[in-house]
Amino acid sequence: MKWLVLLGLAAFTECIVKIPLRRVKTMRKTLSGKNMLNNVWKEHPYRLSQISFRGSNLTIHPLRNIRDIFYVGNITIGTPPQEFQVIFDTGSSDLWVPSIDCNSSACSTHVKFRYRQSSTFVPTNKTFRIIYGSGRMKGVVAHDTVRIGDLVSTDQPFGLSVEEYRFQDRRFDGVLGLNYPNKSFSRVIPVFDKLKNERAISEPVFAFYLSKDEQEGSVVMFGGVDHHYYKGELNWVPLVQAGDWTLHVDRITMKREVIACSDGCVAMVDTGSSHIQGPGRLVDNIQKLIGAKRWGFKHYVSCFAVNTLPSIIFTINGINYPVPGRAYILKDSTGRCYTAFKEKRVKTSTESWILGDVFLRLYFSVFDRGNDRIGLAPAV
Repeated sequence: MKWLVLLGLAAFTECIVKIPLRRVKTMRKTLSGKNMLNNVWKEHPYRLSQISFRGSNLTIHPLRNIRDIFYVGNITIGTPPQEFQVIFDTGSSDLWVPSIDCNSSACSTHVKFRYRQSSTFVPTNKTFRIIYGSGRMKGVVAHDTVRIGDLVSTDQPFGLSVEEYRFQDRRFDGVLGLNYPNKSFSRVIPVFDKLKNERAISEPVFAFYLSKDEQEGSVVMFGGVDHHYYKGELNWVPLVQAGDWTLHVDRITMKREVIACSDGCVAMVDTGSSHIQGPGRLVDNIQKLIGAKRWGFKHYVSCFAVNTLPSIIFTINGINYPVPGRAYILKDSTGRCYTAFKEKRVKTSTESWILGDVFLRLYFSVFDRGNDRIGLAPAV
């Protein structure tokens, strides 16, 4: 068995291709405070129990983090390659970028795909629409070569937007969905599934490390897990049902008092959302308990009080995941502090939440398609 362990270690140390994520803010704001992530490669011991995947081709794609709003990474589409900044989104399943034929004002601020310049482009007549919490788009399905770092998907179906609404101030061109195929609005095979089916990745898993405070170092990794990015052991949580990245939450507490999910609830783990979202009544209760005052569309607190705010604790599969005040308080462009709790726009019959980047900056997350589960551990 010793040679198997050594082979696994070699896979993690010698076959890594980094693909960065970048955290981005709106076009109206300016970048500030970008520093290299310190000590991200801090040594942690490899333990056989931690090496849950036997893969030999771990691809790590760097992401860019800007102002705790979005995390984006670069991909290319076409031959020769045309580069786009996209959100790697576990809340959706479709890949799309703007078409050169899109005349919406939102498209004018983004890179457009010039399909006539790609020798591998194949059009279709299939159309689709997607409505997000922050905007909507209408597009057509096409096929071309998509590259994520060294990962290549030829004849990949994807969307070209011909209409976009409310995306003009967002510093990303499109979205690369990482949810299950049944969540695809275009009804085509998602990029991850095509790579998985063609065995371009060694294991059907991907994972996210999202850096804090505008530091660089955020990554999405495909085909395995690099254990330098988290502390301790991964805690595995089964999905509520296969086909969606949704977990069961035991309860949500503050100062030992249950403030939500008193009878249990569900929560989607969503890298495409920058906030923690929940039912309006319960979110309003949290805002009152932490003393936040509404102004416009946000709830504000004194920046001097951030370090004294209580932690909100999500108990998932028997494990507590605290979210301290310094994590759920963000700053707007004027330097004022507001909470990252928001009311869900989509009403559901059962109590449900969305755990976005505020939660995922604290906890390294592994999305295991092979076993329909999510692994969580404190991020370094």
